Amino acid sequence: MLLDALLPDDAASAAAADAWALIEALYPLCRSLTGDGVRQTLDRIGERIPLVRTEVPSGTPACDWEIPREWNIRDAWIADAAGHRVVDFRAHNLHVMGYSVPVRQTMTLEELQPHLHSLPNRPDWIPYRTSYYREQWGFCLRHRDRERLGPGPYEVVIDADLAPGHLSYAESVIPGQGESDDEVLVYTHTCHPSLANDNLSGIAVAVELARALHQAPTKPRLTWRFIFGPGTIGSLAWLSRNEERLGRVRAGLVLGLLGDPGVLHYKHSRRGDTLTDRAAAHVLRGTDAHAQAKLLDFEPYGYDERQFCSPGFDLPMGRLTRSPNSTYAEYHTSADDLTLIRPAQLASALQTLARLASVLDANRTPLNLSPKGEPRLGKRGLYGSVGGGAPGAFEHALLWVLNQADGTRDLLAIAERARLPFEQVEQAASALERAGLLDTLDDTPESRKKGPPP
Repeated sequence: MLLDALLPDDAASAAAADAWALIEALYPLCRSLTGDGVRQTLDRIGERIPLVRTEVPSGTPACDWEIPREWNIRDAWIADAAGHRVVDFRAHNLHVMGYSVPVRQTMTLEELQPHLHSLPNRPDWIPYRTSYYREQWGFCLRHRDRERLGPGPYEVVIDADLAPGHLSYAESVIPGQGESDDEVLVYTHTCHPSLANDNLSGIAVAVELARALHQAPTKPRLTWRFIFGPGTIGSLAWLSRNEERLGRVRAGLVLGLLGDPGVLHYKHSRRGDTLTDRAAAHVLRGTDAHAQAKLLDFEPYGYDERQFCSPGFDLPMGRLTRSPNSTYAEYHTSADDLTLIRPAQLASALQTLARLASVLDANRTPLNLSPKGEPRLGKRGLYGSVGGGAPGAFEHALLWVLNQADGTRDLLAIAERARLPFEQVEQAASALERAGLLDTLDDTPESRKKGPPP
């Protein structure tokens, strides 16, 4: 089973340290839907895992949307009459509203106020604001600093380009060793600037999980596809360019917000009963470490799961986070910095994902090849030679698998019915397969529930 080789305790701690280092390196970069900040981010990711990059030209249709013009910013400031920068993009890249059009004007405070954004209830935090699809400009600043501004005049400069270019996304693929071409998708968004939890934690955890899968001595059964792209328009661009492969998607996850102190939350797919949903419920219910974990119903708001789960695609994609978006005070502010996240939280998220990945990858539908009565397990070395006592845990799992393996239930369903850990059931199934008592059906109940064909 994949879990045997994927991120044990010591490896998870080392991977979390590497994830933290990646977050530190990416934190200063100014990312947006498009632009050089995204490409620099993908460059750093490409130093950790193999990547195939795609550049989609501005104006390209993406479902009901189209790829916007590319935005790049070099500098921006508001300076007083003495030339002192009272707001300075070089001090924090949240100071400029994302996708602001270029501006160079002299203005009074009264003229400037409609373009300023601050948080009166959080006077020491800078808000994160964007205007992707309406041409305007703005600055974000601490409310305490805003209240200190005099009447002006002020020099107001945003040195940026908004011009035809490209949207960048990248994929890292780990081919499966089985005969099936089924895939598991993992998506995380790359469009946020200096926000550590949202979504650098998602990027870093996805990178380390992908790296562990690339390096695992036991290769996965399924193909794993990691996609790094901007929110909404990135997933729509990928979906619109890959409709022919969507029928292969067996499971999937959107990752984000995995470094804060909150408990883990899993949000169900639109269908609510997919392999991803069942596996996440099994994993999060199955250990004391996740006693506080929460399972959330689907709603059409959130991150890119709402694109993958739109009715025309209806893919088996759930979302794993700690504190969900908008539910923690620091969300979309400068307080979402490196002090908010912890390596221990990243390590815990990675271990949970490793177990979830193992369940998703190892799950299959078994068929008992000797279904009339119990086969003699003892002569095959699978049962104790001394009778009279209750079966051990492994022998108990063998009996459950043999009894339930009628071709209508997968291993995860058997584990749930037997109230046994998936790992025990999978180990029993593997032993029975080696003994010639069990086969695996290619056409599984889950595969028959895949999304609409392309």
